Amino acid sequence: MLCVELSRAGPNAVMTEFQEKLRQQHENSMHKELEKLLSTTSGAEAECSRKDFEGFKQLFHRFLQVKGPSVDWAKINRPPEDSIQPYERIRAKALPEAVASGLNKLVVVKLNGGLGTSMGCKGPKSLISVRNENTFLDLTVQQIEVQRLRLDEEDLYPRINKESLLPVATNMSLTGENSEAWYPPGHGDIYASFYNSGLLEKLLSEGKEYIFVSNIDNLGATVDLHILNHLMSQPADRRCEFVMEVTDKTRADVKGGTLIQYDNKLRLLEIAQVPKAHVDEFKSVTKFKIFNTNNLWISLPAIKRLQQQNSLDLEIIVNPKTLDGGLNVIQLETAVGAAIKSFDNALGINVPRSRFLPVKTSSDLLLVMSNLYSLEAGSLTMSAKREFPTTPHVKLGSSFTKVQDFLRRFESIPDMLELDHLTVSGDVTFGKQVTLKGTVIIIANHGDRIDIPAGAMLENKIVSGNLRILDH
Repeated sequence: MLCVELSRAGPNAVMTEFQEKLRQQHENSMHKELEKLLSTTSGAEAECSRKDFEGFKQLFHRFLQVKGPSVDWAKINRPPEDSIQPYERIRAKALPEAVASGLNKLVVVKLNGGLGTSMGCKGPKSLISVRNENTFLDLTVQQIEVQRLRLDEEDLYPRINKESLLPVATNMSLTGENSEAWYPPGHGDIYASFYNSGLLEKLLSEGKEYIFVSNIDNLGATVDLHILNHLMSQPADRRCEFVMEVTDKTRADVKGGTLIQYDNKLRLLEIAQVPKAHVDEFKSVTKFKIFNTNNLWISLPAIKRLQQQNSLDLEIIVNPKTLDGGLNVIQLETAVGAAIKSFDNALGINVPRSRFLPVKTSSDLLLVMSNLYSLEAGSLTMSAKREFPTTPHVKLGSSFTKVQDFLRRFESIPDMLELDHLTVSGDVTFGKQVTLKGTVIIIANHGDRIDIPAGAMLENKIVSGNLRILDH
C-alpha cells in the first residue's frame, strides 16, 4: 500500500515530504535539547537564556529551510554609479557651524563580539593592548570622549554538532567542558537586541536619529562629521536610512563582502553566499573593486519600522569550526550589513583606506604598534615621515600567532617607516631598536633559531639558517 502511494505522489513530491519531516524532526530535537539546557539553571539567568534561545530557534529554523546559495548569480549587477559616492564628494561640502549639534542625535555602537581566538586569546579582543598600554577599548573611549558610547553586548548561542545538528553543551555553564560550547552569534542580532531590550525606544525618546556601528578592532572607524552632515542635510522624504562605508579592494581583501545591485536593491554579497563555480570571479579585484569596512550609519526610526513589520531579512552565515578535541561544529551567524537591502535610499560611500585599519592577526597588530602610525586622541594616522601612503605587507609565521608569543619575540617594535614587505617564519626573535627597510625575509628552518641583534638594520635582506645571540 505504501509503495502505491509513493509512486502516485511521484519521486519529487515524496522527497519533498521526506525532507520536510526530517526538518521537523531536527527542529523538535533541538527544542527538546534547549529545554534540557535551560533546566540546568534557574532564576534571572534562566529567563535571560530563554530569551537568547528564542532568537536562536528562529535562526535554526531558517537554517533548516535554506537550500543552496542564496543568490542567483545571473541576477547580480554592478551598483548604479550614484549608489556609491566617493568620499571626496561628501567631504567637499562645507560643514555648517551647527554640525557639532548633530552629535547629539548620534549614538556610537562598537561591536565587541570577537573573542580573539585567532590570536590565541581567551577573552574579548577589545582588551588586547595596542599602543602605550592602551587597549582597543581605551582607544575607542579616547576617540569619542565628547560623544556618547554604547557597547553592544551580544547574546550567546549554542554551537551545533555538525553531524547530529544538536547542541554540544551539556548544561548552561560557560566553563570546564562547556568552555567551547557557546559563541556570540555575529553582529546581525543588534537590530533585535536594540528593539527587544527597550533601548531603541529610549534612544528615540531622547531625540537620537542615527547609530554609527563599527568593529572595535577597526582603529580607523572614527565618527566622521562630513558623513554625519551628509545624512542630516537630506530632505526628510529622501533621508538615507543606511550608509555602508566601502573602500577599494586589494589582493589582501579578496574575501571581503562587496556591494551589488540585486532585484533593484543595493545588497551586500558575502563570499559564503557565492556559488562555488563563481568564487574566483567574486575574488576578482577588477570586477568587484570595493569591499565592506563594516562602518555603518543606520537610521533608528527605520530600525523601529522594520522590526515592527518583521521585515528585516538577514542571510544566515554557516561558520564551520573544529573544537580543540577535534569535534566538528557549526555556528549560525548573521551580519549587520546584510540588512542594507531592507532600508530605503541606502548608499555606499567609498572612503579612504585610513578608515579601515583592522587588527585581525598578529601581523596587523605589529603594523598598528609600529612607528608607521602616530596616536592622537585615540586615533591612528599614518606617520608624515612615511614616504608612501600604503602600509607594508607583513606576514608573520605561526610562531607569532598568539599574542603572548608575539610580544615575547619583540624586545621592542622595529622601526618600519621604510619597510615594503616583511615575511618572518620559524623561531625568530627581535632585539631592541631594530630597523627594517625595503623587503626583508627572515626564515628559521625547523630546529634552527634566529635572533636579530639589538640595533640591527636590515634593508632588502634575506636571513636564513641559524643565528643565536648568547648572553655572557
